[in-house]
Amino acid sequence: MNTLRTGILMALMTGIFMAVGVLIGGAQGMVIAFLFAAGTNLFAYWNSDKMLLSMYGARQVDANSAPEYYRLVERLAQQAKLPMPKVYIMENPQPNAFATGRDPEHAAVCATTGLLERVSKEELAGVMAHELGHVKNRDTLTMTITAVMAGAISMLANFAFFMGGDRRNNALGMAGIVVITLLAPLAAVLVQAAISRSREFEADRFGAEVTGRPMWLASALSQIERAAKGIPNHAADANPATAHMFIINPLHGGLSGLFASHPATEERIARLRAMAGAPAAPRGPWG
Repeated sequence: MNTLRTGILMALMTGIFMAVGVLIGGAQGMVIAFLFAAGTNLFAYWNSDKMLLSMYGARQVDANSAPEYYRLVERLAQQAKLPMPKVYIMENPQPNAFATGRDPEHAAVCATTGLLERVSKEELAGVMAHELGHVKNRDTLTMTITAVMAGAISMLANFAFFMGGDRRNNALGMAGIVVITLLAPLAAVLVQAAISRSREFEADRFGAEVTGRPMWLASALSQIERAAKGIPNHAADANPATAHMFIINPLHGGLSGLFASHPATEERIARLRAMAGAPAAPRGPWG
């Protein structure tokens, strides 16, 4: 159901993009908008992981430089039947983590130093299993594409607003152009947030199944949520479009509800508690 919902939402995002293209230049504008979207998404497909990791100053580690962390990810990847991802650490006091990469064969997972210092080994296993869930479900690519499209919609809407759009072939007139160019970026943000929220639930479920201990992730989410509210993540604040990539919203302030890029942590924990209490709760080789 979540996969179908994501497909519908991405189709809606594409429709918004094309509608703004029509405002700019009618049918020809729609074609230009489509080509622009294809170009930016192609660039994001090949380079999004490098850009994100570089943006956050993440450093790659291995079994020698971070043995406990690396071998934990290695064991989780084997349990999840995934290729071993590249493993990174980001120097940041806020406990958090994210995954990136265009597919499981070109994936990377990254934890902050704050996460490695604050959580137990079991809680870290829950978090990294969650991130591998994003890799398994190819959410890293989906969320990158939606972020790129949301940014492109905002840019095109601004262009249409200042250029006046195609008033000759636009039945809505200038007033319609103003309304649509204001609403299109808002709609794109809403769709992006809805996609991100649905993917977080799926990754939570996958992570809980991989470890066989849903409460490990539940405990980690509770700790990260509390700490993230009081510890700033300046790199994320400077790049808010990437906030949805983290396991917990790294930003301070901002809008909630429909605009939230993450589901309510309380609801995520409640679902994990339900999994832990289910008679057929899965059990992995983690003790």
